[in-house]
Amino acid sequence: MGSTDSKLNFRKAVIQLTTKTQPVEATDDAFWDQFWADTTTTVQDVFALVPAAEIRAVREESPSNLATLCYKAVEKLVQGAESGCPTEREKQVVLNCTRILSRILPYIFEDQDWRGFFWSTVPGAGRAGTDELDDDDGARPLAESLLLAIADLLFCPDFTVHSHRRGPDSVENMQSIDSCEYIWEAGVGFAQSPPLNYIHDLNRTELLRLLLTCFSEAMYLPSSTDNSVLNPWVTFFCSTENRHALPLFTSLLNVVCAYDPVGYGIPYNHLLFSDYREQLVEQAVQILIVTLEHDGGVPHRPPSPSSIEEQETAGPENLFVNYLSRIHREEDFDFVLKGLARLLTNPLTQTYLPNSTKKIQFHQELLVLFWKLCDFNKKFLFFVLKSSDVLDILVPILFYLNDARADQSRVGLMHIGVFILLLLSGERNFGVRLNKPYSVHVPMDIPVFTGTHADLLIVVFHKIITTGHQRLQPLFDCLLTIVVNVSPYLKSLSMVAANKLLHLLEAFSTTWFLFSVAQNHHLVFFLLEAFNNIIQYQFDGNCNLVYAIIRKRNVFHQLVNLPSDSACIQKGLQRKRKTPDVISRTSSQETVSMEGSHPAVPAEPGTLKTSLVAIPAIDKLTEKSQVSEDGTMVSVQKTGASQAAPSEQSAVAGTSDTESNSGRDNEDVFYTEAEMERKRFSIASSTSSWAPTPEWVLSWKSKLPLQTIMRLLQVLVPQVEKICIDKGLTDESEILKFLQHGTLVGLLPVPHPILIRKYQANAGTAMWFRTYMWGVVYLRNVDPPIWYDTDVRLFEIQKM
Repeated sequence: MGSTDSKLNFRKAVIQLTTKTQPVEATDDAFWDQFWADTTTTVQDVFALVPAAEIRAVREESPSNLATLCYKAVEKLVQGAESGCPTEREKQVVLNCTRILSRILPYIFEDQDWRGFFWSTVPGAGRAGTDELDDDDGARPLAESLLLAIADLLFCPDFTVHSHRRGPDSVENMQSIDSCEYIWEAGVGFAQSPPLNYIHDLNRTELLRLLLTCFSEAMYLPSSTDNSVLNPWVTFFCSTENRHALPLFTSLLNVVCAYDPVGYGIPYNHLLFSDYREQLVEQAVQILIVTLEHDGGVPHRPPSPSSIEEQETAGPENLFVNYLSRIHREEDFDFVLKGLARLLTNPLTQTYLPNSTKKIQFHQELLVLFWKLCDFNKKFLFFVLKSSDVLDILVPILFYLNDARADQSRVGLMHIGVFILLLLSGERNFGVRLNKPYSVHVPMDIPVFTGTHADLLIVVFHKIITTGHQRLQPLFDCLLTIVVNVSPYLKSLSMVAANKLLHLLEAFSTTWFLFSVAQNHHLVFFLLEAFNNIIQYQFDGNCNLVYAIIRKRNVFHQLVNLPSDSACIQKGLQRKRKTPDVISRTSSQETVSMEGSHPAVPAEPGTLKTSLVAIPAIDKLTEKSQVSEDGTMVSVQKTGASQAAPSEQSAVAGTSDTESNSGRDNEDVFYTEAEMERKRFSIASSTSSWAPTPEWVLSWKSKLPLQTIMRLLQVLVPQVEKICIDKGLTDESEILKFLQHGTLVGLLPVPHPILIRKYQANAGTAMWFRTYMWGVVYLRNVDPPIWYDTDVRLFEIQKM
């Protein structure tokens, strides 16, 4: 009954606030205490009892009351942080204020005129004019007071951390506490694992939710490629002003990487017990990816006279980025990598009892965190690639890519997975590691094969290209760039993978596909480059690919004899109208899928998704490096398309339409997905914007890198035909045996230098990551729905 009364009193207070036309004095404690002192409302209660319309009404009609509510709630948090919340009542007040601020802040951010409120001091808001906040010169902006209070409260003994003292004097002094002794979990830089306490986990989760809400101002600003403009909340929280920055960063990272959702392995344990640690881990990983977005610059603050000079100087260093980049001990890298791999693999876990193990849902945030680790800490990237452990990251990524390929609401997941593989493929060791036999057999709806992780990668990529939805077309360049990057190191492709690559070449080299979009020929260049790399550098073990090339030799002959006259171009385009599919899917040799796998399915109707900006073209996304004889990489200077070597034409001949950036010199223009789709459709279908000409066909046809393959065919086809006639062979295993022991030494052109396209960060990808990351955070926080139905401007929310 007490809980019902409590909710009723809280609701009455909200109604009073919305109906009062006169400002309520900050000193009227009897009124303000109704919101936090005598209530036991949950965060879900607060969201239900404080409707959006009423917050907006107070904001518009009684702005001073909303300002005072925010100020008083922050004041209570500051008092709690100073006292250490020794009593249960004080703990409850802190939690209630935390929930109220989590509810109100998005409505402060959505109004441009209010956005500067938390960055101003609040003159005259203190008690009877004596409060220190009246002293404008020495006063902190409200935002800073709030952030520092949250940081203090996250290391508050008996509230969010285990107290080290016991006895009558067990109240610890919050000002002198060394929070490095109270790190939440063993792992990086901390050896002791504190006892689990679900109350502490719940309290930490509430405070981290408020912190994430503070950081979410970024959602209410339109997308911009100006990376020097920073989030002032993140900038301040990750600066030296926050004395808990190091222990908090370590706590967040360790809590995430130490988490084991399966627990003791008891079937159905997640149905028997509430896992409060999972909620904490989700909030922790979201805080990490948001704080790691920037590595320093100029924080964006609404201009006020006092902050103009400040804006002209560079912002403080982001300590979270600094700490992440300085992790260096092998055991720390091992802890982080094994933790991330365990969590990423969790949704793939198969058990004999259906639904008997807990499956986590925060794999997208984990992929962004993995990306940040590789981006900011190159030693970590090299550690990942040093052993086969990288394959424990690769397999779940390929599983997610394959599973999400038909679901348009998960197009962002497809991008982050491909970006990570593109980043890894720029390193030689990744290609070498792919030669490890694949024996795990995670259930995926792909053909059954026996082979290596390289085969798995190629088979999944083929599946994405041939059976994915249309919005994945911008990723085709990236997928094939990854294949090209690893191709010089692939020792032995299976027959299944070899046939998949040849099927892609067959599909991409049809005249209707080549002539329908200005950049489609790039895909043929990529595949030819991959074949050349394997033939020149790994011929000995790749009899399956050589045999597949011989079997499909007509495809290469057709490319050599590709017609370029106007009549043939028009004929090819008419064929496209009859065959609207992007790729001929029927000619792909589909076999039985793996046991236990489920087909990729589209999103359920009504599924929410957030829009993304377009990714830059592949030549903007990557930087070419040449592998020298000693294995080191030398950056290739960018040249004009006319000067570029033939093998380089695959990516430099103009920007890629697949990225929707075609015909644009101004890289600061970004499109939402809907605009991308309209633009792509107009480019593909409108003859007025672009039409293939004989000159255009000849300009790239003459540069097709076919010499090596045509020489291989010239030498091997007559030999294979002779063997078949002489021995009456129809069995391909005998032909494969002959090819296995054959050699082309001295018969092929001089091997070309290996060209690797390494991922290159730029303003476009930074903007994409910001939009994607906040979109994930928005959609994943549904209980309570923190940002739902607020005026978010960074992206659009769309229903499938």
